[in-house]
Amino acid sequence: MTKIKVIIPAFNEQDSIASVINDIPEIVEEVIVVNNNSTDKTQENAQDAGATVLTETNKGYGYACLKGMHYIAQQQDKPDVIVFLDGDYSDYPEELTKLVAPITNDNIDFVIGSRVKQLREGGSMTPQQVFGNWLATFLMSLFFGAKYTDLGPFRAIKYDKLLALNMQDKTYGWTVEMQLKALRQNLSYVEMPVRYKQRIGVSKVSGTVKGTIFAGFKILGWIFKYSFKK
Repeated sequence: MTKIKVIIPAFNEQDSIASVINDIPEIVEEVIVVNNNSTDKTQENAQDAGATVLTETNKGYGYACLKGMHYIAQQQDKPDVIVFLDGDYSDYPEELTKLVAPITNDNIDFVIGSRVKQLREGGSMTPQQVFGNWLATFLMSLFFGAKYTDLGPFRAIKYDKLLALNMQDKTYGWTVEMQLKALRQNLSYVEMPVRYKQRIGVSKVSGTVKGTIFAGFKILGWIFKYSFKK
């Protein structure tokens, strides 16, 4: 039986977090919500829904993901697969089964949930998100021959492969860092088309000009860093 744990970074997601947790399939061994300085009832609602809740006071998506990884590293019984999922209910958590299938059935190392246009709800991705994804994946294709089409946050990876990536980014560059390092370490990867809907609440990244700009710089910074790295 494949052991799967889910890490959910969450900042002020009180209205959505319980729905996300409740829709996660029962094949998951543990759902870990990392409360990233929320000022609402995210922590309480996540606990009431049955998740393990950790606290990370350093604000940043990467900080929260690393907190979840550190918690797992302290456990005696390690998982086989880690799934990363956002807490805003824009993804369909029940599709986790489809997301991990290439790992469990075909021994693939890394799977990205691709938010393909035909499965996206109208308005679920802002124009800057769509353009940013296109630019980042185009550059990764140009420089590294990658076959990515998205930087989707809903993703699954073998636990040992995740550790080998030595993830470092603390904020907006987490997803692209993982994809670049997966290329560099020759991990096998596939994309699985997933549905995507309008999130509950306002995005902390694409919903603000500051967030969009910083995310763009972070993503491009990682790509150019790796394109010139020997």
